[in-house]
Order: sequence, then C-alpha cells, then structure tokens
Amino acid sequence: MLATYSSASVPTRLRPADLLRITDQGASEVLDGRHDVLLPQSWPIDERWSTRLYSDDDVDVWLISWVPDRNTELHDHAGSFGALTVLSGALSEFRWAGDQLRHRTLDAGDQASFPLGWVHDVVRAPDAPGAEVVTPTLSVHAYSPPLSAMSYYEVTDHGTLRRTRTELTDLPEGGSK
Repeated sequence: MLATYSSASVPTRLRPADLLRITDQGASEVLDGRHDVLLPQSWPIDERWSTRLYSDDDVDVWLISWVPDRNTELHDHAGSFGALTVLSGALSEFRWAGDQLRHRTLDAGDQASFPLGWVHDVVRAPDAPGAEVVTPTLSVHAYSPPLSAMSYYEVTDHGTLRRTRTELTDLPEGGSK
C-alpha cells in the first residue's frame, strides 16, 4: 500500500521512494520487452523522443531517449515530484544548488529523485571521443502528480536564478513527441 500524507501542502500521496520504485519497475519492463509495441522501429538520433508507459491520477511514467546536444534547458517540474532510472548510456545533470550549478553524471542503472523546487538541466552525457552514436541514452521518468507545467530559468550575471517562462505541458522534460 502506498503511503499517504496528512499535510495539505504535499501535492501527491506518492513519496520520492515510491517514484524511484516505479521508475525501476518501468525500466525492468522496457528491458524485458513488455513495451516493445510503443518503441520506434529505429531510434531517432537527431531529436529526443518519448512515450508514455503508464498514467493515472497519481503518476505519469515515461520512457525518454536522449541524443547528443539536445538539453532540456534549466527547468523545474512545477508542482510535481519526479524520479528517473537510466536504462542505457549516461546522462549529465546540471542542478541549481542555491548559488551555482552543480554537475553529476548518471550512468546506466543509476537513479535520482527530484523534490518540489528542483531546478536542473539534463543532457546525454558526452560519448568517448571518436565514438559513433548508434542508439540513444534511455531513461524512465515518473512524475507525481502528472506533469501539468514546467518553469524555465536562467542564471543571472549576479549568480542568481531568474524564471524566464512557465509553460503548460503534459510532456516530460520539455520534450516533444
């Protein structure tokens, strides 16, 4: 049974740990071929691609492909918690840490969760020099409640964060299908 919160300020009954479990399960299902019918015949290598694996009133689960040089822009997930599991390849995440951007690499098998207010930019981690891109990096993402908006940011010359726009969306990581 999923945990529930009594506080009215929490937007969902799912906790970050629940979302990590959900993305791990989604990753296993993709790797086991249970979602093959949703996958493209050949992976686009010039643009990110995504497909919804599951959705209900509490959570939205997506498979996202990542290709070189296609970042998400610095963004948050508005009123949604988030989590991801990397299936293949690696992702670079640049997260706003209150006074600067911090970098981390998430390799295949790694997971991360995102509380409310988490501002980050995500991009496929660079390949080894001379490597030919054959398949995209793949990750499974879960958002709770399902995404309804994303805000985008820039780092100012004064080392602060400024929101540049907010967009209504139900697509993950600012992607297009």
